[in-house]
Amino acid sequence: MNLKEMFLVLKYLGIFLTCSFLSAQDCPKFSYPINGATEIPLDATLTWPEVLGYNGYLLSIGTTPMGNDILDRKPIGTDISYTPSLGFPDNTSLYATLSLVPFDGPPIACQEISFTTTATTSEPSCSILIAPDNNAGSVTIITDLEWAYVPGANGYRLTMGTTPNGTDLVDNLDVQNVLSYDPPEDLPQNSSIYVRIVPYNDIGTAMSCSEEFFTTSFALYVCDPYINDITGELVYLAPQINLPNIVGICSDELPYSITTDDDADGFRWYLTNSGSEESLMSQSRSVNISTPGRYRFEAYNTITIENGVIECSSSKLFDIVASESATITAIDVVNFLNGKTITISATGGGQYEYALDNRDGPYQDIPIFNNIPQGPHIAYVRDKNGCGIIERSVDRDITSTDFPVFFTPNGDGINDYWQFVPPPENFESVFDIIFIFNQYGGLLKQINPKEKGWDRTFNNKALPESDYWFKASFLNRQEIIGHFSLKR
Repeated sequence: MNLKEMFLVLKYLGIFLTCSFLSAQDCPKFSYPINGATEIPLDATLTWPEVLGYNGYLLSIGTTPMGNDILDRKPIGTDISYTPSLGFPDNTSLYATLSLVPFDGPPIACQEISFTTTATTSEPSCSILIAPDNNAGSVTIITDLEWAYVPGANGYRLTMGTTPNGTDLVDNLDVQNVLSYDPPEDLPQNSSIYVRIVPYNDIGTAMSCSEEFFTTSFALYVCDPYINDITGELVYLAPQINLPNIVGICSDELPYSITTDDDADGFRWYLTNSGSEESLMSQSRSVNISTPGRYRFEAYNTITIENGVIECSSSKLFDIVASESATITAIDVVNFLNGKTITISATGGGQYEYALDNRDGPYQDIPIFNNIPQGPHIAYVRDKNGCGIIERSVDRDITSTDFPVFFTPNGDGINDYWQFVPPPENFESVFDIIFIFNQYGGLLKQINPKEKGWDRTFNNKALPESDYWFKASFLNRQEIIGHFSLKR
């Protein structure tokens, strides 16, 4: 390498290191908890300083290093805090990773922290109704119940009745570790509904929890579907929503515009990232999305009745998930008598599927291909949300023609050693050992991948020009035998 080439390498290396350093500099450190903290409350709120110039944050929390079994890359939006709705497990080591979401690139994962939660030593306290509120009136008969999280609770038991301490609607039902309940049937009209919520954990059950109540209104069935007496068809007064549960977009497409083709008189789009609070974003067919997260779409028709005009509405919660093309990190090949097994390893912030030899597929969710014939192959990894297809050559089979056919150990610094060099399309080709023999089968040398190779000596004596033989032993490959020439 001449001085000019060396300068260019150092220049680009410096640019790469500088960019990596700047990205790392942008990463915020958790304000709470700090790395290694212990006795963290189960209802703790994770906080971090704001970082400007990014589209938001993703948060992962797991019970193992780099784990995500509690929270898997949850879009936080631009909030700088997160409180788990069901709290953290007690007496557990947890690992949290925050990622920055750029406007025009893949997420940037920041340094992981670990912390340990406090141990639960007593039964939980009581909860309270959030929706409907205690003493609320004119509650719809199709309402869902919601209650407040209680630190240390593993579950909740629910009782509902139409009289104080009544159980005619729900009798001490164990709803497990959730914070809401959807009654399977409509609640009675114009009735007082009495509710008692009792949290519990492994130590015991909350004691003396108060009963709360609310009052339902008369049912309004104006918006219910009905059958047309003439055509016999089912008529819907509320719009039918066709929006999917998950809308996948590419990271470089933000901000992203969503347009509905549903037939309705009016539309509303809400951001719902901040728990039960919503913010109205648009009242047209389209909405501009600037960050991944959870949203709600509402469509309505206006219906005229005797008392005026009402809205018959339908709504749908959906998630915006940002994807990106994959990076193939490795391709492992294991040879068997009936073919080879190819395993593709890929990383990235998307959902991926895999194919061999055909860019158009068929694709599969599992990155393992069995009983693949010998020969060259190409691996393809496709993002399911349409954010690109990445390809890479699979390790082709090594043959004796891949080994040097001669070498010239004359001390001129060119081709002075005989050594195997993997071909460029072989990413994982590493031999275990190579044995070199003379024409009569006498062992002359054993070489491994870390050596320069054979310099034509045996017992410190230079051998003459001639043909020599080799036997190469590869990891997960059959042995290869061939010959080469020693020239001066």
